[in-house]
Amino acid sequence: MKKLTLGDVCKKASSNIAQKDLLARTGKYPIFGASGFIKNVDFYHQNEEYIAVVKDGSGIGRTMLLPAYSSVIGTMQYLIPTKKIDIDICYLYYAIVHMNLSKYYSGSAIPHIYFRDYKTEPINIHNIEKQNKISKELSLIDKLIGLKKEQLLKLDNLIKSRFVEMFGDPVRNEKCWPIVTLNEVAEIRIGPFGSLLHKEDYIKGGHALINPSHIIDGKIYIDANLTLSPEKYKELKAYHLEIGDVVLGRRGEMGRCAVVCSSGLLCGTGSIIIRPNKNMAAYFLQTILSSLTYKKIIADKAVGVTMKNLNVPIVSSLPVPLLPLNLQKKFIAILQQVDKSKLAVKQSLEKLEILKKSLMQEYFG
Repeated sequence: MKKLTLGDVCKKASSNIAQKDLLARTGKYPIFGASGFIKNVDFYHQNEEYIAVVKDGSGIGRTMLLPAYSSVIGTMQYLIPTKKIDIDICYLYYAIVHMNLSKYYSGSAIPHIYFRDYKTEPINIHNIEKQNKISKELSLIDKLIGLKKEQLLKLDNLIKSRFVEMFGDPVRNEKCWPIVTLNEVAEIRIGPFGSLLHKEDYIKGGHALINPSHIIDGKIYIDANLTLSPEKYKELKAYHLEIGDVVLGRRGEMGRCAVVCSSGLLCGTGSIIIRPNKNMAAYFLQTILSSLTYKKIIADKAVGVTMKNLNVPIVSSLPVPLLPLNLQKKFIAILQQVDKSKLAVKQSLEKLEILKKSLMQEYFG
């Protein structure tokens, strides 16, 4: 095995294509940006497989292995293997991913990285047979990771399609369910004003605050570093979250919400407590509020220019379909079954990602 630098095994090339230049271009050759495929155009810059790195702006340092007869826009940089070193390009790609080039960023308004800075990164060069073996092993794990992510997406889509199949769209209401305002089936309360919380109230390992950033994919993920002392938690009793509450983000992404499954949590300043009564099941309400069509309804009613916001009167007046409780529970049973399947897939996905990380460290660390 030889120890070389990134600059020894590849050279850089630049693109001067702006995304606005692509508006009128059509063709059969793909062009890529920081988020991936943009469109097909009538030209290409590279006639062999290559590596591209995001060098400017959002996603800086992100690395992609891209196909022959394609191009990238100007926020990205080509990394082309030199002919003098016998190297598997897939092996090179994984080695660069492991380098985490984002650590070389500079600039505050628009961050960027330069080849001149990261070309000194060391890289292990095994014989070509071992490179091929390593790249195939990591590619297989990536393929399995991709399949697991597809499974999760399909399970999410299953829930959405079953809801529409059983009850119709909650906004169009094709099945003509009775419509009530949200305050008829729930108690609604906004989180505490920022003036009620002070720097000295925050501790580690106390009662977690739940703000919109803590609601991810319909679940609550607490931050152990953003918690309140027991004394302050007791003082803010009006904002305690109870098991079965729906906590809704009132700013940022509209419709972001989750059902509270554990006690001892506090509604944050950026959230709203929705406490359903006996006529509305929490998970059923969450499914309505987080549906794509309902998110648009919420966004249209939100106020503010710089950042959209919700308040109690707006949320109270939201129209929701009121279904018999036995039908709501029937749907929740389906939801719980799918959640079990999702948990099993997520656990499998985590194991694959841990395995990949471990192998990357072994081969490139």
